[in-house]
Amino acid sequence: MHVDRLISLLEVVAVAGRPVSAVEIQKATGLPKPTCYRLIQTLQDHGLVEAPSKDGRVVIGERLIRIALLGKSDVDVRRAAAPLLKAAAVQFNETVFLSRFRNEQVEIIHVETPVDPARAYISPGLGVRPLHACSCSKAIAAFAEPEFQARIISGSLKAYTEHTKTTETELRAEFDRIVAQGFADCDQEIDIGIASVAAPVSIGNIGATFSVGAVGPIRRFGRTYRSEIGRNLVDLASRVSGAIQLCNVAEV
Repeated sequence: MHVDRLISLLEVVAVAGRPVSAVEIQKATGLPKPTCYRLIQTLQDHGLVEAPSKDGRVVIGERLIRIALLGKSDVDVRRAAAPLLKAAAVQFNETVFLSRFRNEQVEIIHVETPVDPARAYISPGLGVRPLHACSCSKAIAAFAEPEFQARIISGSLKAYTEHTKTTETELRAEFDRIVAQGFADCDQEIDIGIASVAAPVSIGNIGATFSVGAVGPIRRFGRTYRSEIGRNLVDLASRVSGAIQLCNVAEV
């Protein structure tokens, strides 16, 4: 069947874990050359495989990664990201957390804490966070489509503390600043005495679907410290993205 052949091609590309040529795919599947080339082109036309280097070699496409990601549970994502988050919590000696964007909300889905028994730390808890006031939410919102940002700004902008930004001018300037520096921070915008930093986790061309963050008391999380951790979180976000995508491709 036509579908069976397409699936066979996808399996060859996914298992290879590297760009694969049409000749390699044809040999692995045993399909006639014209049929194999035609099926590869069909998969490319639908975004299920891509040729990133333009040399004809293909890899699993963004569309297929998106489909796999949408079906991936929090348990799967946590399993892929947890070792990296734990290592970061140990490195920073601060609480590190992972957030996920879905249904136009941002939720904290996993938290890792320092292992130093003498270290006082803050746990952000799990669940939905305000889109305008939490670093994990702002890190995603700043890189979202203008229409989504407009819905945030036109929504209910609750002032949790005197530091919460609740005007369009403030939030648009905040989003611009986040894009420029690559990470977001929250300086006592939800709770007095608590600050956090977060960086967006982009999955291929899908955009910022997750974010990784760190939270702690304001006595440690001053502006300079937040900037230092923010830069480290940008690197962590890249590695978490890779872990999630590798997990997706391995299960395709």
